[in-house]
Amino acid sequence: MMARNGVKPIAENRRARHDYHLLDRYEAGLQLTGTEVKSLRDGRVTLGQAYADLRNGEVWLIGAHIDEYAQGNVANHEPERDRKLLLHRREIESLIGQVQQKGLTLVPTRMYFKNGRVKLELAVGRGKEQRDKRRDIAKRDAQRDIERALRRRR
Repeated sequence: MMARNGVKPIAENRRARHDYHLLDRYEAGLQLTGTEVKSLRDGRVTLGQAYADLRNGEVWLIGAHIDEYAQGNVANHEPERDRKLLLHRREIESLIGQVQQKGLTLVPTRMYFKNGRVKLELAVGRGKEQRDKRRDIAKRDAQRDIERALRRRR
């Protein structure tokens, strides 16, 4: 199932939109092993608990679970290991500047293949409070009711 312009989706972190106000988005490559890529081709990844962290001027993906490759051998990968994200230096410097602000964090929003390479969309997010989440849910419900009423009138 190849989608538009050579991009094939692997996984999406829908929880990120619920828990964070997403601001800037960046596309990062991942430093992976062979069995991780094969497991990703089967779509066996969970981004729900994942986040990105800055360490020594590098960006790392933490908490992403890529299942072990079923046909793998002894050299199979560790499912929960930290993975280095590949970004341009100026992008990393921009991220460092933004994350040092109070309350901003790096959230992986989706993972996909682009021209045969695994890419991760990384968003700078500010955590939502409980009332913000409730307000968003109420707004979405109201919009759904409006759409339903308009459909009935036609």
